[in-house]
Amino acid sequence: MTRTLDALDDRLAATDADAYCIEAGSADSNQLYLSGFDAPDPFFTAYTGEELAVLTSGLEYGRAKKESHADTVARLSTYDYAERAAEAGQSTALAGVYADFLADLGVESALVPERFPVGVADGLREAGIGVDVDRDDVIETVRATKTDEELDAVRRATAANEAAMAAAEDLIAAAEVADDGTLVIEEGVEGGDGADSEETPLTSERVKEEIEVTLLRHGCALDETIVACGADAADPHDRGSGPLEAGESVIVDIFPREKASKYHSDMTRTFSKGEASDSIAEWFELTEAALSAALDAVEPGATGAEVHAAACDVYEEAGHPTLRSDPDTETGFIHSTGHGVGLDVHEQPGLNSRGGELEPGQVVTVEPGLYDPAVGGVRIEDIVIVTENGYENLTEDYPVELVVE
Repeated sequence: MTRTLDALDDRLAATDADAYCIEAGSADSNQLYLSGFDAPDPFFTAYTGEELAVLTSGLEYGRAKKESHADTVARLSTYDYAERAAEAGQSTALAGVYADFLADLGVESALVPERFPVGVADGLREAGIGVDVDRDDVIETVRATKTDEELDAVRRATAANEAAMAAAEDLIAAAEVADDGTLVIEEGVEGGDGADSEETPLTSERVKEEIEVTLLRHGCALDETIVACGADAADPHDRGSGPLEAGESVIVDIFPREKASKYHSDMTRTFSKGEASDSIAEWFELTEAALSAALDAVEPGATGAEVHAAACDVYEEAGHPTLRSDPDTETGFIHSTGHGVGLDVHEQPGLNSRGGELEPGQVVTVEPGLYDPAVGGVRIEDIVIVTENGYENLTEDYPVELVVE
């Protein structure tokens, strides 16, 4: 499976645009994907169907020639950017430079993403370049189907994710229960001789630190992660803070990015140090069933809506609300069943009520869960590749167990 831009070619043909253009740094995943160039500051990319051209500062010119996908790499200085900026200001100069760059490519009309800078678009129009907006995000659609190389990157990120999850689980398992029900661990005393230690609370922050250190050692990093206990776990995106407590559910959701490839993974497990409440234990068993039902629905040609419905069916039949049964509910199953993963941790396709057909090579999470501040939260998340015959579960070997001792 090799990278193909056929869908982008079709969009250009359908809109009669001469080129697809992006002005952004590589933090914009569409820019990184199209250009193949990792640079923090904004640069300009134009794809004509016949040619991919990149316009950069002199600082990035040499590296862009070596690292980008571009057939042509040009410098701002070629178009007298500094002199034009001194005369007319940076914004006006950039628009003029971009217009001249496009003229050299034979481009008179451009299709741009919705997040394209308004000032640049206005400047291009003033310079005689037609600019239309791609409201369907065709490049993210292209990105949704991964090449073998991209899938291998997700596999590596997932292996690192599993190592980080194991480190978090081991730390929780090694903790003791204090008289007040909080978890405590023995930690070395700073400046000690190696034998000195003291008992300290096991906090969400300490578990996150262990996760981050483990990921770094495996070539991955993340800006944040979720280690949420008790009532915090009832909010699916609460990052969690403070001491962890015995018998409460602890949701650990890790979504790292491999530093070399920039591709993500995503995985969640729910733990309880010691015996959990009857409600949490029941929710965990039900969520395992919802996960299994949703996974069974994953195959090429199935829709994301069908996968989501399979998870909703399990919860609704057990008497729990979902957003499908009650769009205003604040408890129960209050999010979609999953999402695509790649250069962004959340991208196409979606496993939700609007989700379209799944295709081989797509990577999706499957992550049902139940939430209520009076009880806590439970979520289990695997990450899978849609294959020709069904799916490959990248996290199937990591145990799904609630109680850790």
